[in-house]
Amino acid sequence: MNTTSATAASTTFIPAGEPSLTELKAGQTLRILDLEGNQAVDTLFFSLANPRERYDVQRTLRRQGSVYLTTGSVLYSNLGKPMLTIVDDTCGRHDTLGGACAQESNTVRYALEKRHMHSCRDNYLRACVHDGRLGKGDIGPNINFFMNVPVTADGGLTFEDGISAPGKYVELRAEMDVIVLISNCPQLNNPCNGYNPTPAELHVWN
Repeated sequence: MNTTSATAASTTFIPAGEPSLTELKAGQTLRILDLEGNQAVDTLFFSLANPRERYDVQRTLRRQGSVYLTTGSVLYSNLGKPMLTIVDDTCGRHDTLGGACAQESNTVRYALEKRHMHSCRDNYLRACVHDGRLGKGDIGPNINFFMNVPVTADGGLTFEDGISAPGKYVELRAEMDVIVLISNCPQLNNPCNGYNPTPAELHVWN
């Protein structure tokens, strides 16, 4: 989309390590902007009309034939409906397998004393409690925009330095009315944020 933030219908600044919950109407375009580069933006999508209908990673990857998302990728719901389409992408690849950090994963991957560090799952739950429409049971596999999680030769996953840079963005067109739930990842223990979480920004165009 050849436009600027000044022409957006709305702009939302997401501080480093914080959550965001917003709505997107069918036909609107959402730009997720990596302001300073190398920042993972963990994102979930839900149908506004029926939040039990949500982004489904298995259906999405099976229909794309790829474990990564980029321009042209369609995000499907658990009911098999298209939710959003990636219409522009200056980063080029976004993770669908690494999941969201949590107290439990911080403990298993890093150390027992990391358990109480701030996490994406905590962010999701904070936003859900504040909003009231979503709950703990609604938190499922997410998309990690701008995050670099290569698949190894033996089928494992590794967290690597990001391939994004300051000002990189991904744009998605809503195919239905959706709730957009974001954790601007606070992870400090692996290179997904360059060990230094930074802000992100959302722009919405009609």
